[in-house]
Amino acid sequence: MEQKRKVILVTDGDEYAHKAVQHAAKHIGGRCISQSQGNPSLLTGQKLVQLILQTPYDPVFVLFDDCGYIGEGAGERALLYVANHTQVDVLGVIAVASKSHQSEWTKVDVCIDRFGELTEFGIDKYGLQELEIGRINGDTVYCLDQLDVPIVVGVGDIGKMAGRDDIKKGCPITLKAVEIILERSGYYDRANTD
Repeated sequence: MEQKRKVILVTDGDEYAHKAVQHAAKHIGGRCISQSQGNPSLLTGQKLVQLILQTPYDPVFVLFDDCGYIGEGAGERALLYVANHTQVDVLGVIAVASKSHQSEWTKVDVCIDRFGELTEFGIDKYGLQELEIGRINGDTVYCLDQLDVPIVVGVGDIGKMAGRDDIKKGCPITLKAVEIILERSGYYDRANTD
């Protein structure tokens, strides 16, 4: 039986997100599929799975972005394909908030505000807490409720959040989201038994 690849999905694909996720991946010994960067996403789910399977070690980070397209755009179609692939084991999702309140939202298990605090409340793209519990508004989040994943962590705009997630500061919010996913998904436990 083929071993499934351990993957973390990220619902943002701009340059800031790419740099932050690359930094986090390097910090924990994972890999980021650099070709998944794009605003909007350019690669199909099939192509992304090929790249995931070629990656030398786990966890593998993949970026998805709809560039504000309302409904199921190219980024979400690719995300659904990857998440449901038989050779992919999704450890969790970093769901990125955006300013588009009138469009898409998703349920989240926990959010991290721009001060690095865990909260049950949703957060906005600036990493500030909102009034609703357990959901965020975002761009490429429309399909997340269809997925059966261990955890969805909501964050503000990766690599930004008023400079608090800047690459020069080590992207602490992104890194914290990754650590929560690895811990809550049981990744560390499985890594020790494999």
